[in-house]
Amino acid sequence: MTKRVLGIDPGLLHTGWAVVESHGQSRKYIASGVILPNPKMEMCERLVHIFREITKICETFQPDECSIEITFVNKNPKTTLILGHARAAAVVAVANQNVPIFEYEPNKIKKALTGAGHADKSAVDKMVQILLPAAKPKTSDEADAIAIALAHANMVSWIF
Repeated sequence: MTKRVLGIDPGLLHTGWAVVESHGQSRKYIASGVILPNPKMEMCERLVHIFREITKICETFQPDECSIEITFVNKNPKTTLILGHARAAAVVAVANQNVPIFEYEPNKIKKALTGAGHADKSAVDKMVQILLPAAKPKTSDEADAIAIALAHANMVSWIF
């Protein structure tokens, strides 16, 4: 059975997204990008922008599942709260499309791709290039979203 996975790396200024197709052990890159709300907008306007763009992505690519990174607590609580708002806008947009959502800690994503939960970013990026050579991310947010989608596809294939 082929599944489309939407991966989301949430952020108020840059929300990365990626769509990966999974069939058994096979993976195929479909599309990716970054949602860039205008930083001059009020926070509520940026959240609406993220919601609308994720909704459009869901309507365009029809994902079967969504994976999103769990927000970790930063040293600055305000930063964590703001990131949580962006994440919530994305989650509600996906849930509103009746797409199941799977949430993963950063270490679990790294482990699913590299075998090591504390792998550095370059190791994750190398594995994404090996597993999805067609993916050519332009930003780290886009690369992270591809990794999140790919990690979910890998973890789900282990289960079934």
